[in-house]
Amino acid sequence: MTIAAIRTEAREIEVAWFAALCGDDYEFLGVPDGKLRSSYQHCGEIARTADQLGYDNILLPSSWIPGQDSLAFAAAMAPQLSHINQLVALRMGEVWPPMLARAIATVDHIAQGRLCLNIISSDWPGIQECSEVRYRRSGEIIQILRGLWATQGSFDWDGEFYKFRLPSSLPAQTFQQNGGPLLYFGGISPAAQELCAQYCDVFLMWPEPEAAIMETMRVMSQRAAQYGRKIDFGFRTHVIVRETESEAREAAERLISRLDPSKGLEIKRRSLDSQSAGVLRQDAWREQAGGDLYLEDHLWAGIGLARSGCASAIVGDPDQVLAKLNRYVEMGVRAFILSGYPHLDECRLFADHVLPRLQRCRLNQVQQRLVDQPVTPLTTACRT
Repeated sequence: MTIAAIRTEAREIEVAWFAALCGDDYEFLGVPDGKLRSSYQHCGEIARTADQLGYDNILLPSSWIPGQDSLAFAAAMAPQLSHINQLVALRMGEVWPPMLARAIATVDHIAQGRLCLNIISSDWPGIQECSEVRYRRSGEIIQILRGLWATQGSFDWDGEFYKFRLPSSLPAQTFQQNGGPLLYFGGISPAAQELCAQYCDVFLMWPEPEAAIMETMRVMSQRAAQYGRKIDFGFRTHVIVRETESEAREAAERLISRLDPSKGLEIKRRSLDSQSAGVLRQDAWREQAGGDLYLEDHLWAGIGLARSGCASAIVGDPDQVLAKLNRYVEMGVRAFILSGYPHLDECRLFADHVLPRLQRCRLNQVQQRLVDQPVTPLTTACRT
């Protein structure tokens, strides 16, 4: 049933969880709970738990609110994790690109290659720019990163936003070879989709009805083909799984049972991407849903009442949730980024009920970014 040309043809999927670095953890949506604050201790527990339960990746988000910086957090967590990759969200342009490349290389070595990057092009804190400028700059930075990862000698860049001459690219050499860390990216505007089609590895989609997902995959596959490329597809969603469907639906209703609509809107507006095309489209889908907020069977849009970004959850018993995920797999989705409230509880529930029933992989291994005993300036290369 695959409806798009994809890079990873084998029917294996990468299953990621979510670490709430940006304060996005609740028992009751929109009701702050000090025990679930975005502290190093709490977010670290989420990451360690996901690792111990066998998840393949964990998304570390980025925003300008009290919480953990994604790259700094990844560096601190890397020695504590044994299996799981960390998918670090990085807003392009906040750091001078050569130094960003050096920081990425450092964390990649600490993690021994268990690192992926989520490319973000939303506004910087305190600055608003037109999306065309942001995407052009992001594209330029990605080219710089990839160029540095692939170069052994000097590296010169003369672009629209950056101009520099580096006598050596060695400080940017990553632990992962054959292209460096995989780049994940999401966005629905034409400029965003063009950026991913040209430069990135995994296109991330937020929950929408299945027909809309299939159309997005078809369009993105065609865009990538124009550059002689294939990409993989990822699906970012919340999940509420219980032993019975009625229990799952009750859990969804309980989650929003204490939500003040004005507080929900305030929380949504905190996000730097709250007015992006993708967020507005999530809001539009929810407005089209029925009174029970279901976009289609087992896809519930209630999360978007108090969350910018990914706004829906797969809701059902273990068989129903598994069947829903497998429908996306049949379309060609090869990566899932899941979350739920509270994140630790739902992480364990999904691992108990569904995770062992999925055929799994880590995409950076499948795509041979990891090699045995890589020779780099930070491993075994001769010191200059």
